[in-house]
Formats: sequence, C-alpha cells, structure tokens
Amino acid sequence: MPKNHRAGYVNIIGMPNAGKSTLMNRLVGEPLAIATAKAQTTRHRILGMVNDEESQIIFSDTPGYLEPRYQLQKKMQAKVEEALQDADVLVLLIDASHPDLPEEFIERIKNASGKLIVAVNKIDLSDQQKLESLVQKIKEQLQPESIIPISAIYGANLDQLLKAIRELLPESPPYFPKDQLTDKPEKFFVAEIIREKIFELYKQEIPYSCEVKVDSFKEDGRLIRIAAIIFVNRKSQKPILIGKNGAAMKRLGTESRRKIEEFLESKVFLELHVKLRENWRENEDQLKNFGYE
Repeated sequence: MPKNHRAGYVNIIGMPNAGKSTLMNRLVGEPLAIATAKAQTTRHRILGMVNDEESQIIFSDTPGYLEPRYQLQKKMQAKVEEALQDADVLVLLIDASHPDLPEEFIERIKNASGKLIVAVNKIDLSDQQKLESLVQKIKEQLQPESIIPISAIYGANLDQLLKAIRELLPESPPYFPKDQLTDKPEKFFVAEIIREKIFELYKQEIPYSCEVKVDSFKEDGRLIRIAAIIFVNRKSQKPILIGKNGAAMKRLGTESRRKIEEFLESKVFLELHVKLRENWRENEDQLKNFGYE
C-alpha cells in the first residue's frame, strides 16, 4: 500500500433529476444506480467504489432533495441528511438547465460536513454566457473548493472531477477490499432493475406506488431462477400493472429479464407476481420490511 494512500466517502447530492445516478454510474463504470427520465427514481443510498493504486473513492448516490409529502419520502430525505453530515467530500450536482436550489437546501449545504465540490451538469443544454453567470453565482452562494462544468451522460470533464475529488480525500488506508465494487448484494440490484423498468414502462403515479422485493434467487447450473414480488399501494393499481390479458406484465418481465441477464452475465428465469400492500408508503412496518430504516 502506498505511504500516502487516500480514501474517503464522496456523497453526491442535488435536486431530483439533476443526473446524480447517471454521474455515479459513469464514474464507477457500472450501472449500479437506476437512472430514468422521471424524478425521484433513487430511493436508497448506494455505494460504488473507484479504486486505483493510490486511492479509494467511495461514492454514495442519494435521493434528490425535496419537501416530503408522505412517509416514504421522509425516509428518502433522511438519507439526504445523512449524506450531508457523513461525507469527506460532497459533490453537489446542479442541472445547468434548471440550476435554482431552494434556500433551505443551500443553508443545509453550507452547514454540511466535508469539503464541497460543485459539478454543473448538462452543460450541453446551456450556453457559455449562462454557464459563466451560473458559476459566478455558485461562487458567491457556496464558496466551494472547485466548480467543474460536466456532462454526466456524455462523460465530459469527468477526469477533471475525479482528480479534484482525489486531491481532497484524507490520507487513509482503504475502507473496503480493492476489488469490491459496491456494498449491496445482487438481489438488491435485481429489484432495482425491475423498479427501473416500471419507471420506464408505466405512467403517472404507478412507478411511485410500487416497491419490488426479490423473494427467491437460486443458481441452477448455468441458469439463475429469480422470483420477485411487486407491491402496489392501492387495489386499482394492480390491474394497470398487469395490463389487458397480462400484456403489460409480460413486457415488464421480458425487459427486466434482459437487463438482469446483462447485469449478472448469466441466463435468467424471472417470475413476477403483483401483491397489494394497502398504503405501504405511509406504513412504518412495511417501510422497514422494504429496507427503509
């Protein structure tokens, strides 16, 4: 281990749809966090490690900052509060096309622990004059260590961002084995992939009313057999999820299976079931059962 090895926790924070999950996936090099065009896709904090000989960066993707309306959103915002207080380095991701932050969020960032880097994302959707004006405003508001314009989706300036992060990490031995990529098990990512496909394939409130739990995960020779349950919030949502003659569920199963096979690099047999858990988003016991501590 090099004498001046650096390691630390780097928490990515920002408003919904700023591109946090896309950024972490790009930096880690694997699709660990689900990323869709809809806001509030991320519900959990997910760790992803970037290792080299001289450093270990432990990235944490977080839900977007919002004013919670129900218990699930309160749990999500608790993860944002944790991220503000337990980081060695905070990366605030700002959408260049929608850059405004609520005053309360700005104040919480100012009072956060850890050193602050601001990454201005989606620079392809802005122009030079607007970008320069935004950078000046950020300097005045937050006085970060650095401000780096990036495009997470196209990979622009991500090497510069990684360099800036590494320079701010404390000297430390690695916290995790160098070949470890994440803190989550395979079953977690299978459930997240199914949930991602629900966000992509269904409209209105359906994606926000569903939770996915993997019931069984068995390796059978070269085949992995997976059974998962999709829980809905209201009785009326069950037939929408299933669709006429089961067509919507069949499409969900096919698209989920394909992506799971790509992620696990194995053939998969996927079985999906839909169950009602009335008002689960407000139920403390149900939320705990789904992993929202």
